[in-house]
Amino acid sequence: MTSDATQMREPSGFAHPATVTSLRSPVDFYATLARVIDALRQHGMTIFADIDQSAAASAAGTSLRPTRLVLFGNPKGGTPVMQANPHAGLELPLKVMVWAASADDVRVDFLNPGPSLSALYGIDSSQVAGFGGVAKVLEAALVG
Repeated sequence: MTSDATQMREPSGFAHPATVTSLRSPVDFYATLARVIDALRQHGMTIFADIDQSAAASAAGTSLRPTRLVLFGNPKGGTPVMQANPHAGLELPLKVMVWAASADDVRVDFLNPGPSLSALYGIDSSQVAGFGGVAKVLEAALVG
């Protein structure tokens, strides 16, 4: 039996919960980051923040593989969810992480928040159905 808490191991060698989708990119880190951000913007998403976690690590005197966390969303989809349950705002905006396990293994990680918003916050599934489209946008960004 598999649950959301089940750990999965990708070819990168790093375990992650089953709720995390981890896509392998066919291009390098910076090209992947550009593709992801461009695809999100082209689909009407607002980029709220682009956090360079490896730069933050460097500023703290340590190191981290190239890693960027992008916070994004569309207030037309997120606002009704937060109106339905203000606590659901903890899950928003949406997040995608681009990171390099190695020079030839670049990953795009994200969560599909729809099921969590419904299960954890009681948001009607019809209100979160559109969130599933994010996976298609990110997958298409890596093909082009």
